[in-house]
Amino acid sequence: MTDLASIVFIPHGGGPLPLLDEVGNADLNRFLRGIPATITKPDAIVVFSAHWEETVVSITASAAPPLLFDYHGFPEETYQYEYPAPGHPQLAGRVQTLLQQTGIEAKLDHERGFDHGLFIPLMLMYPDADIPCIQVSLAASMDAGENLRIGKSLAALKGENLLFLGSGFSFHNMEAFMSKRDDSVDLRNQAFEDWLTQTCCDPSLTEQEREARLENWDAVPDARYCHPREEHLLPLQVCYGVGQHAARQVFQGSCGSFLTSGFHWAQG
Repeated sequence: MTDLASIVFIPHGGGPLPLLDEVGNADLNRFLRGIPATITKPDAIVVFSAHWEETVVSITASAAPPLLFDYHGFPEETYQYEYPAPGHPQLAGRVQTLLQQTGIEAKLDHERGFDHGLFIPLMLMYPDADIPCIQVSLAASMDAGENLRIGKSLAALKGENLLFLGSGFSFHNMEAFMSKRDDSVDLRNQAFEDWLTQTCCDPSLTEQEREARLENWDAVPDARYCHPREEHLLPLQVCYGVGQHAARQVFQGSCGSFLTSGFHWAQG
């Protein structure tokens, strides 16, 4: 069966910065705005955000989720944003069933809104807010293998016109972000980006090799420098679990003076 779904991992920037006139997020702004021209407009969007983790994997199930302004210290205007995309309770229920059928405990959350890992990039990608969206949480264990299995559980949906969007960051060291004072290349950042790009994109790797590398990502030199805590990388593992084949690197640019990447597991 031909896959209709698109699977994309994106860096979502720092809080609302991609929406502001901030030079360090200019490359990212252009990339996010350009994504819709590269994929079929989806019937619904399934988002795996770095900003939601639960002990029991959870799925937003409200028909009209509110926004969660889960960032701090930004201009007042950034707390007035609106993104009235509808939820999709039926799809949420199907996702729950698929997870449960593969042995992953899952629950519907009828109260939680959309966090900025969803609404910030989608305000740039699909500003009309006319596509139904759901969020699926990460597993709070932070175990890469468990989060890979979340994606694998949802691979049955690849035959539908959906966008699976992993919203995180391929580099997320807040101390480094705050202390860097120039635009020089951080060699540890570069080394991990090179490894991640090869892992996701090298067609000579078997899928068993690719999966093993993503599951054991923290054994790589500089991995824990780039991700002292892994929540911003794990949406990528979930995306790979859905796709289970080589991706294309569709973005590598500077964000806050560090390199970060985006990947697309294309329709096939």
